[in-house]
Amino acid sequence: MFTSNIGRLRFFFYSLGLFIAEAVAIVLCIAGTIGFAGLINSMPGPSRQGLAGAALIVSLIFVALRGNIAWRRSRDANGSGWILWSYIVFSGIHAFLQAGTLLVIDFGNPESAPGGVNLLGLAIFGLWCTILWAKPVAGSNINELTEVFDFEGSLPAPARTERTTASVAPAAPRAAAQITRPALQPFGRPRPAGFGKRGL
Repeated sequence: MFTSNIGRLRFFFYSLGLFIAEAVAIVLCIAGTIGFAGLINSMPGPSRQGLAGAALIVSLIFVALRGNIAWRRSRDANGSGWILWSYIVFSGIHAFLQAGTLLVIDFGNPESAPGGVNLLGLAIFGLWCTILWAKPVAGSNINELTEVFDFEGSLPAPARTERTTASVAPAAPRAAAQITRPALQPFGRPRPAGFGKRGL
């Protein structure tokens, strides 16, 4: 389940689902620790350590999940290793910076938020787009690339065998027809048709 290759469509929906799930998890961490009112009214520092720690643990879990689907997508497209590892490492650094932002941000002073978090987020998004649009290598399993939307349903094994046999069988008569050559006529003047001797 966590090792099979995935195509562009599945990678996009998996990433979208993880993004939404992480946002919900961070909101639950805030609500379960100091609450939104406490976060806004509290001073930066030790009073937010519990929130920052919970947010860091949740973010690292989602970094691992995003790294897994990025690895599966990169393997499907035979992508570059440095792009994959840059995406994973930058995502991990972003998780630490995000937790640190919750620890030090002063909502009364917007300039207190570190600007490097946004730049790193843009870099991660660019790497994600590169992994998403990578073309699948030749020989990828088409069933894995289209199994998200199974319009006709997968055929059973006997049906697939009959379809393959039916597509191969007509090739034999055509090949035989191409090999068949008309018989050569004997050399010399052809004999006239009829009975008896000539002139009678």
